[in-house]
Amino acid sequence: MAVAEDIKDRVAVEDARIPTVICDDVHIVYTVNGGGGGRGSATAALSRIVKRDKTGGAGRGMRRVHAVKGVSFTAYRGEAIGLIGSNGSGKSTLLRAIAGLLPPESGRVYTDGQPSLLGVNAALMNDLTGERNVILGGLAMGMSREEVKERYEEIVDFSGINDKGDFISLPMRTYSSGMAARLRFSIAAAKDHDVLMIDEALATGDRQFQIRSEERIRELRKHAGTVFLVSHSIGSIRDTCDRVLWLERGELLMDGPTDEVVKAYQKESGR
Repeated sequence: MAVAEDIKDRVAVEDARIPTVICDDVHIVYTVNGGGGGRGSATAALSRIVKRDKTGGAGRGMRRVHAVKGVSFTAYRGEAIGLIGSNGSGKSTLLRAIAGLLPPESGRVYTDGQPSLLGVNAALMNDLTGERNVILGGLAMGMSREEVKERYEEIVDFSGINDKGDFISLPMRTYSSGMAARLRFSIAAAKDHDVLMIDEALATGDRQFQIRSEERIRELRKHAGTVFLVSHSIGSIRDTCDRVLWLERGELLMDGPTDEVVKAYQKESGR
């Protein structure tokens, strides 16, 4: 009887969880230039496009890359999910598909709310000052001008951009890659998100900034939906995530509790 009650309680907990992202047998395939001599001119590029249009295929000298292969999982509100795997395993590609930036060749991606993708290459305008980018970035995320104004100082302080001078008033092109990545993260973290995806953002900056970032992710989990984190830092994954997806060569090898998946990954990779 006690066992039956325990099972009933666990089922009730499962039913109470709210799905935020469902990937159902997702395959992502894209076409890349296969390379070759004398293929860099505009005339050659135009010729390849015309040939591809006529044939309806990838065209000569082009190759299809099967970046994500039949990945299925369900993410729930309140989870922080790490994505690990070697370079080229499909982690960033999968996040772009969840964000709606890459259409799956087959399978489906369902999301509850608006996914937001934050990466070290997230678009900010290099010719504008950090201050203008904070304002435009906040507006682009759906914040009102009043909300941006209220959170402006918090965003700048969190990023640490002005710790060694008045850099926020300088154009973004004068920033180091680490400074730019910290500002991107700070802008994105100023708003609660339905689904927030972070691609390597915690790999930049000093340990103090990484700690602040990890604390902010934990806060986002309390008030928002789901956080996905792609990082080569196993320490950041352990400190931030309660669940991990391990991808290799586009396939989902393992999905489970952080310690369990990380141990298996480290044993296999020798890291």
